[in-house]
Amino acid sequence: MKSTTVRRVTLSIAVAAALTGVAACGSDSSGGGSVSPVAALRSAEKSTDKAESAKVRSSTTIGSVMSMDADGALSWGDGLTGTLTINYTGGTTAQTMRQLGSTSMEARYLPDAYYAKMSDKFAQQSGGKHWIRYAYDDLAKLGGSSGAYLKDQMQNTTPNQSVKLLLASGDVKKVGEEKVSGVNTTHYSGTVNVADLAGKSSNLSASQLTDLKKQLTQAGVSTETVDIWVNDQDLLVKKVEKADMTAGRMTQTAYYSDYGVKVTAEEPPASDTKDFTDLVKSSGSVGSPGTVASGSGSSS
Repeated sequence: MKSTTVRRVTLSIAVAAALTGVAACGSDSSGGGSVSPVAALRSAEKSTDKAESAKVRSSTTIGSVMSMDADGALSWGDGLTGTLTINYTGGTTAQTMRQLGSTSMEARYLPDAYYAKMSDKFAQQSGGKHWIRYAYDDLAKLGGSSGAYLKDQMQNTTPNQSVKLLLASGDVKKVGEEKVSGVNTTHYSGTVNVADLAGKSSNLSASQLTDLKKQLTQAGVSTETVDIWVNDQDLLVKKVEKADMTAGRMTQTAYYSDYGVKVTAEEPPASDTKDFTDLVKSSGSVGSPGTVASGSGSSS
């Protein structure tokens, strides 16, 4: 296996994890009577935050670079924690994963790091280790401003963040009453200025935000549409996000259920785990997680 393949796939997995976390961070709003969309969203933000956990099914596509499905449960009561099964279903990332022996992997989110379980074939090329450990602090250091943003999204994203973004967009409207998975819901929609996205959802410094906005512009993203469906308990049932990028159209869809479900995630054995930093050091240039997100890192 070429060292560039190792670097490509490890960075792609980090970005995929962040995307999955973002998709799992929806929020909700209640759609009763004459309640305004803003008031309903504010109510939903609080209800979702209180729920602290849920089962999640999501799918993400970025042009011809990546398409993947995720299924599992996440908790946000004390940092993002949980376990997901991620299947790469298409794009160049799936091709790379296929070269590594499997297009499916187990993902574990813990307060200080994210873990990805790779195939036996990958382990043969990484000292016999199956798990890749992505310490959030390491991602921030190695990836520059985009790495800091990636760390922030993976470590601190909570389900009510998307509702905050929708509220901040200034373009929230109630679309109507619809059924989703057999449940009565209210559909809300809005358009978010992606250039301001990080500033509204993170704690990055002014210089980091400036650099990241440049990267988003280079990726060809100007706006992102967000649609959410919420039930009569002010809990999110579905979320869809769409944006045009240089790498192609990005679409994320997520479904949520079983709020309050018990979620556990154990740290993999140290004897079967290799740090992301060790992998990129042994395979050459680190690159930037932001470039992978824009498509240039995972398809080269």
